Amino acid sequence: MPRLWRLTLTGLKRYDGTMALSDKYGREIRDLRLSLTDRCNFRCFYCLPTGKPALARKETILTFEEIFRVSSIFVSLGIEKIRLTGGEPLIRRDVPLLVEKLATLKPQLKDIALTTNGYDFPRFAEALKQAGLDRVTLSLDSLRRERFKEITGVDALDRALAAIDAAKSLGFEPVKVNAVIVRGRNDDELADFARFARERDVTMRFIEFMPLDSEQSWTREAMVSGAEMRDRISEVFPLELKETKRGAGTSWKYAFADGAPGGIGIIAPVTDMFCGQCSRVRLTADGQIRTCLFSEREHDLRSLLRSGADDEQIVAFIESCVYQKEASHRINDPDFVQPLRTMSFIGG
Repeated sequence: MPRLWRLTLTGLKRYDGTMALSDKYGREIRDLRLSLTDRCNFRCFYCLPTGKPALARKETILTFEEIFRVSSIFVSLGIEKIRLTGGEPLIRRDVPLLVEKLATLKPQLKDIALTTNGYDFPRFAEALKQAGLDRVTLSLDSLRRERFKEITGVDALDRALAAIDAAKSLGFEPVKVNAVIVRGRNDDELADFARFARERDVTMRFIEFMPLDSEQSWTREAMVSGAEMRDRISEVFPLELKETKRGAGTSWKYAFADGAPGGIGIIAPVTDMFCGQCSRVRLTADGQIRTCLFSEREHDLRSLLRSGADDEQIVAFIESCVYQKEASHRINDPDFVQPLRTMSFIGG
């Protein structure tokens, strides 16, 4: 890199990543969520329930070479964690090769993670581990076969469970398993999920239903609050808070009071938002920077990349985008507008 220091909107920062990108509110940006595709082989009602998504054209999707170049620049600016998302990221071909390339950015890049619905994970798990993947988060919205099919549109509970077993057997620790909890759909399984966490020694993370579905049918009445989830689990399996501060993390972490293995995470972006400590920025599969999951605007990095811009120009663009990061989402405001793009397009 040509210089040790550079002048930015927020002051002098090092190229070696010892200082982070920061926004105008002083939040340091350490985490990059990279969406590899907007396609998914599930049709979860809370995300993409009907038909096929309006896919971005193939030529608009960033190539792996472009993704690696951008990732390298982000890491030089202090990004420490990269999470590969989708859509379903393992629909994209040769993901282990991308992970292997990203792993060359270590040790400045401290963590490479993957979020997947698990459908194809057992097939790629060993290659991903060998390539340098550090962590995996899997989805499991029901432990009942017919209900799993109703929620996801796919009869694949066995494959989801096999993915969890594969992650455990290969030493991905901790194995995190996400469940979006929706009243009247799967909230009666909270204790069953907690029992599953204890038996399988995994961390079950329960997520509030958010207004990111393609049908825009979200209602506050359908949302089970994080506090209610915690209390209902504790009635069966008493929980103890592991940390009194959440920091830049998204979840409150709980252990079982009786010392059983496994754990519980509660992610409550609606009722207990963590915007004040948010350390994340997102890059969509078609190369748009989103500074918040609920942003109403995107920043077109793809066009700049393909215009022949040098690294200095890309650095300046990224810093400008990050500086404009929203103070918080506005889900609880009367004039809240749901994003036009759903979670499948934005990247989880």
